[in-house]
Amino acid sequence: MSGRAMSGGAARGSHPKVRGRGSSANPRSRFETLEVEAEEPNPDRVPTELIADHSRTILSRNVSPDVPFDRSINPYRGCEHGCAYCYARPTHEYLGYSAGLDFETRILVKHDAASLLRRELSRPGYEPRVVAMSGVTDPYQPLERRLRITRQVLEVLAEHRHPVQIVTKNHLVTRDLDLLAELAEHDAVSVHLSINSLDVELVRRMEPRTSSPRLRLQALEALHGAGVPCGVLVAPIVPAINDHEIPAVVAAAADAGARSAGYVMLRLPLGVAPLFEQWLEEHYPDRRQRVLHRIEELRGGERDGGRRNSSRFGERMRGVGAFAEQTRQLFEVSCRRAGLATGQRGRFELSTAAFRRPGEQLSLLG
Repeated sequence: MSGRAMSGGAARGSHPKVRGRGSSANPRSRFETLEVEAEEPNPDRVPTELIADHSRTILSRNVSPDVPFDRSINPYRGCEHGCAYCYARPTHEYLGYSAGLDFETRILVKHDAASLLRRELSRPGYEPRVVAMSGVTDPYQPLERRLRITRQVLEVLAEHRHPVQIVTKNHLVTRDLDLLAELAEHDAVSVHLSINSLDVELVRRMEPRTSSPRLRLQALEALHGAGVPCGVLVAPIVPAINDHEIPAVVAAAADAGARSAGYVMLRLPLGVAPLFEQWLEEHYPDRRQRVLHRIEELRGGERDGGRRNSSRFGERMRGVGAFAEQTRQLFEVSCRRAGLATGQRGRFELSTAAFRRPGEQLSLLG
């Protein structure tokens, strides 16, 4: 159980704001039965704690029809970016931590990620397929600047010419342009920058430790200039908060060099919902009810009893109903005007043709 656990009231907004973090609450994990009330008010700053992750494998398998990959690499568990809406927050509960403040301050680090990956790719029976980085948390979160685990993983992928698709909110991805350009020569990489707003103040509130919109657009320019296939992911779209920005975001991304675009509607699984509601109360109290009612509509309205999340495949990424259709049309029109491919046409076709096992090549020569 998290040593920072607080009473459930914290998730309803009773806990004071923690500076530089997306969540101020640290509600009890849904798997815990014991709850601890903090005797002293928490400080307004909470440092990041690194915890070694001793996983024995590095490739995670996926069977969801909603995502275009069946395997992923997550160098980190938890994410310093601290996005208030992050659908991955509940994954921290499986570790005995909270989906709130713990998720963005207690980061599990896979120091052996590169060596585990090299071992996996070197297996005689391994069949290469596109791998995603990351399927859960951002591979270029702030810690990566000094830990360089994502770069080490990319070095292994480049060595094997193994295809990889990357989604990130951080300009730090440009640090690895040399490796990305090398992979691009073999049609083995694509990068999408996640940009859901050009409003600096909104981004600061909603995604406190991510790169600014300007820097993300600069990252697209740098990737495009280096010959790396790149696109924009407008995600998540939050009703009555950033949905009106879709045309501007798509146009700016196209101008910066993006060739494709996708979008995802806000998802609020499990403990994310109360945390996001607290965020709304803190930053947009005047819009809170409007936003929540629209989310309920997107998730089936009366059909699902006013729920604020749906796990149904085919619906969870886009939503249902009139607003979902309106959003889809706005996105499609915006992309046509900007010249960006969407849907199946917008997916970069990566190749496994150049895949190699360096050790095997040397043994053949020997």
